[in-house]
Amino acid sequence: MYREEGDTPPEPVPTVTAFAPEPALEPLLVSLQLTDSAFPSGFYTLSHSLEGFAQAKAVDSVTLPLLLEDLLLHGVGPADATALALAHRATLAGDTTAVAGIDEYLFATKLGREMRQAATRTGRQLLDLAREVFDRPEIGDYFDRVVRGEAPGTQAVAAGVIYAATGVPVRQAVASDLFAFCVSFAGAALRLRLTDHRKAQTLLRGAAPVIEVAVDAALRRELADVGATVFAADVMTGRHERAEARLFAS
Repeated sequence: MYREEGDTPPEPVPTVTAFAPEPALEPLLVSLQLTDSAFPSGFYTLSHSLEGFAQAKAVDSVTLPLLLEDLLLHGVGPADATALALAHRATLAGDTTAVAGIDEYLFATKLGREMRQAATRTGRQLLDLAREVFDRPEIGDYFDRVVRGEAPGTQAVAAGVIYAATGVPVRQAVASDLFAFCVSFAGAALRLRLTDHRKAQTLLRGAAPVIEVAVDAALRRELADVGATVFAADVMTGRHERAEARLFAS
């Protein structure tokens, strides 16, 4: 159609923009539930060697974030987070024998009796509760294997099985479990009077970029790389085992 000079130009035709579909909320909701401090996994009984450091007067409110960073990058990251990622992938592949092998390997890397007991106690409790809450056959099958003594049932491997069975992507699963560790660590710091509620939130926020680094590294490792190198934490855990008074199980 022709337009005469001076005619009002036609209104532009609105274009429809195609938006990518939103990701499903179910994996996020699973992660939120499992990382909630109210979820009775047994983490509230653990200080992750922090009580040993506090008893030795080797940590205070200033050095607390540095200790958490070291534990993430050189302790739980190379050990538990890496084992979680490997167990997650093995579960998705349906290879329960590989999951049990990862479980045994992680258990063997834990030098202190307290840490081994804490890992298996919380792992078994996590599996037992998760099979009821999420009702996935993979979770129940692995719990039965642990009960039969065919695998130790460490917390990190248990979490890997649960996250995989409930459809949580591996990167999100590793990040969630590391965040749960940080929440547990901050809670222990509160009870040990090394921080207050406001500073504990700052501690958690400050750990976020460290968690990202630890996640990326964990996803690149293989089974032979699993193991912590925070020897000071091992020493403090050993001292904690023989302490006359203890608030935490580790």
